[in-house]
Amino acid sequence: MSAQAVHAKYNPDRAVCEKARVLATSEVARDTMRMEVAAPEIAKRILPGQFFMIRVTGLVDPLIGRPFALYERIDGPDGQPQSLSFLYLVKGKMSRQLARLPVGAEVELWGPLGNGFDPPDVERLILVAGGIGQTPFLSVAREALGKQSFGDDRAAKTRVGQTFLCYGARSADYLAGVEDFDATGVDLRIRTNDGSRGASGFVTEDLEALLKESSAPTLVYCCGPEAMMHRTSEICRSYGVPCRASLETPMACGIGICFTCVARVKQDDGSWDWKRTCVEGPVFDAATLVW
Repeated sequence: MSAQAVHAKYNPDRAVCEKARVLATSEVARDTMRMEVAAPEIAKRILPGQFFMIRVTGLVDPLIGRPFALYERIDGPDGQPQSLSFLYLVKGKMSRQLARLPVGAEVELWGPLGNGFDPPDVERLILVAGGIGQTPFLSVAREALGKQSFGDDRAAKTRVGQTFLCYGARSADYLAGVEDFDATGVDLRIRTNDGSRGASGFVTEDLEALLKESSAPTLVYCCGPEAMMHRTSEICRSYGVPCRASLETPMACGIGICFTCVARVKQDDGSWDWKRTCVEGPVFDAATLVW
């Protein structure tokens, strides 16, 4: 496997481990929970699009942690990061354990991990999400619209005129966080498979409509089902618009050791090689992915 340089700020050696207290937990949509944990060191370091690993303190089944993307960073009265929240679907052993944890329970986190989204500098930023894929985009949108700053040098590089979210789910009761995006000032385009909220159909239809209506410099970020991201990548390529995809590849270690989360990525010579989603990703240039 050929090597790909990992930017120093994304190296897993920079991750920290924190024992974090659960501050709040709530159901935000069907089978979808939001948890807030007190993890000031990780909250201070994490960037939009990065993730962290989590396990329940004292439990050995499951033994290894599970990855979760940053949803929201919560700052204290002094403006300093004090906690973070994440969204998750309740469908496996770990997620069921998390859903049962009371406020005050302890979990273990290590992160931040992976390479997040670069600070956007375009007139229009379009976020395309399906299922639980909207999770990393709240912090992206808040940074893009000047509502929150991340990192030491990103604010000067971030400039966006309009931010759109094309968000799709099976039905209205699976839509999570819509109010948060609306309060942030995001222009929402909602789709549901059954038409119970917004139009029925695919979010990629809204993406294409937005690309048709303006030739302003645009950047697209996507996250969600692979078929949706593949189609998003094709549409962006046809319009000459750059696209970044955040992969949801299952991973075990989160730090690049086990190679269970690899994705096929095109090389400069036209060949492809395996790259680790947890280290070289989870965000990739969509045009380089072998779907």
